[in-house]
Amino acid sequence: MNKNTKPTIIETKNLTIGYTSKKSTTVVCKNINMSLQKGQLIGLVGANGIGKSTFLRTLTRVQPQISGSIFLDKKLLDTYSNSQLAKTMSVVLTEQIASKNLSVFEVVALGRQPYTNWLGKLSETDMRMVNLALEQTNIGALKNKKCYELSDGQLQKVMIARALAQDTDLIILDEPTTHLDMYHKAYILKLLQKLVKETNKTILFSSHEIDLAIQLCDTMVVLTNNKVITDAPCNLISAKVFEALFPSDLIAFDTKTGSFRVKK
Repeated sequence: MNKNTKPTIIETKNLTIGYTSKKSTTVVCKNINMSLQKGQLIGLVGANGIGKSTFLRTLTRVQPQISGSIFLDKKLLDTYSNSQLAKTMSVVLTEQIASKNLSVFEVVALGRQPYTNWLGKLSETDMRMVNLALEQTNIGALKNKKCYELSDGQLQKVMIARALAQDTDLIILDEPTTHLDMYHKAYILKLLQKLVKETNKTILFSSHEIDLAIQLCDTMVVLTNNKVITDAPCNLISAKVFEALFPSDLIAFDTKTGSFRVKK
């Protein structure tokens, strides 16, 4: 192994994702072969409706793959018990918090469920991890507030803190900047970048904010209609991958600035 190459945390081999029913199978994307390294911020991007959420739901075992294999820490994902998986991967999907009557501290403490006893009692270690997660996401001052009192941006930080409290090597987030204004979109993605640097965790997130992801991510996973491409943003720009993401009649990608613009 190259000294500069980090260990692989998640890998797919000939993966096909989609939906199956008794009557039919709908393939969203097939023959996905990728390898993602530990300790990186990784952005998953693609056109709207291309299958980003389906891909993440498959990687997190929320829904089964149609065929192929997924490896987490070089071990088949299907062989993990629920308990083992909860100590290896934490997930923040787009579903709302079940009860906004919970306090911020209580929601973040839910991340410790894989480690608590059957009574759900928090140990000193659990308390320390919850408070650390609150500190890392800059929401310690909100710990006693009810979630219904929070803004969308504050709620998103709470969910990230819950994932941090779970203390897994891999955190996966589906559209963490949805419903946020431009400032808070940038704030959340900068926070994820900071957390990767401080904790050496791997954070994989899907986003429509392609311009921001290009600026902040170590690696990007690009979904297109016929393939999945994984590389550093600068290499993807050089290969003109982003230029093919959208129809060229309205949107153009500027390789010099690394951003999209509307054609005049």
